[in-house]
Amino acid sequence: MTAATDTAAPTVTSSTAAEGTAWGILVMLSLSHMLNDTMQSVIAAIYPILKDSFSLDFGQIGLITLCFQVTASVLQPLVGIYTDRHPKPFSLAFGMGSTLIGLLLLSVAPTYGVLLISVGLIGTGSSIFHPESSRMARLASGGRHGLAQSLFQVGGNSGTAFGPLLAAFVVLPNGRSSVAWFSILALIGIGLLTRVGLWGIAHRRARPAPKARPTAGLPRAVVIRSIFVLMLLVFSKNVYLASISSYYTFYLIDTFAMPVKEAQLYLFLFLGSAALGTLVGGPVGDRIGRKAVIWVSILGVLPFSLALPHLGPVGTAIDSVLIGLILSSAFSAILVFAQELVPGRVGMIAGLFFGLAFGFGGLGAAVLGEIADRTSIRTVYEICAWLPAIGLLTVLLPNIRKARG
Repeated sequence: MTAATDTAAPTVTSSTAAEGTAWGILVMLSLSHMLNDTMQSVIAAIYPILKDSFSLDFGQIGLITLCFQVTASVLQPLVGIYTDRHPKPFSLAFGMGSTLIGLLLLSVAPTYGVLLISVGLIGTGSSIFHPESSRMARLASGGRHGLAQSLFQVGGNSGTAFGPLLAAFVVLPNGRSSVAWFSILALIGIGLLTRVGLWGIAHRRARPAPKARPTAGLPRAVVIRSIFVLMLLVFSKNVYLASISSYYTFYLIDTFAMPVKEAQLYLFLFLGSAALGTLVGGPVGDRIGRKAVIWVSILGVLPFSLALPHLGPVGTAIDSVLIGLILSSAFSAILVFAQELVPGRVGMIAGLFFGLAFGFGGLGAAVLGEIADRTSIRTVYEICAWLPAIGLLTVLLPNIRKARG
């Protein structure tokens, strides 16, 4: 299929909207995802500051993550179901506005309760952003669904990596009030997403949505079983990632007496490798199938996760980079696999799986925080090391290409 460049989104022609891969739109969605997740990742990146400012224990840190993840997950399937039936391209800019308000409130929150409200507003913005933006990425894919999802997802993972780095060099030296400067990113995101919304309107006029195509050769029971297996795989991946994003800096500080800024750089290395690995899962899945990517991504990380709690600082850095590279390729493959199982429900599936990712991560962070309080941070990583073994359930997934062939 011939790729069509689409950099002037609001003035897109009908022929451009109806044919090819809209690379300009995919880039804008990826950049918006980067901005969105950069702002969100600041929450976890400033946990050491919040812990000292509000005299929090690890359980309360986990509750902050839970508050964010629950608000970022509960609404997502509902938003997806609604936008599948009633597309709302400008809801993307509205969601970014919620994040903007949450950031400003986070920078001045006087109490722990207000802190939770600010985090909840940021999570609500995420709930609105992910289902519709994922649906728009699929519309702009020109049939290259895995590639489009990976490009969209790499923006989010890049933003998650930049958050700790910016926190180390902006927030740590200047205090929590400097979080307000991140609202500039939200304003840029609102501008980009407004342009995407205009393209979405033009695309709908040029090319009405096709009827959903049934998945050939797959009984309903197989589809339901497969969705459940994919949910368990998301659970495995995101609870393990929650152990890194929420507690990795504390683990490094506690185990190696590492300064906070250096620990933030280690976290950036991990999250940066995760962003890089994201680019692999989608396009490789387009070529060889999603199931093969899921096998390698989930189960393949097990030896490295088992080794992590037993390594020195240099070995920990190298091992965590390998974990990020391997594990991060899973989500794009899982999401597109699920969308192929339930065609015509792109927003609902995106909302469900993004919501599960946030929800499992939040619940995992809360439980792991309590475990850390009762035992130690090291125990958390010894327990989480076995989560990738859930990847063995991939054997229960069907071969969609073979079923359709």
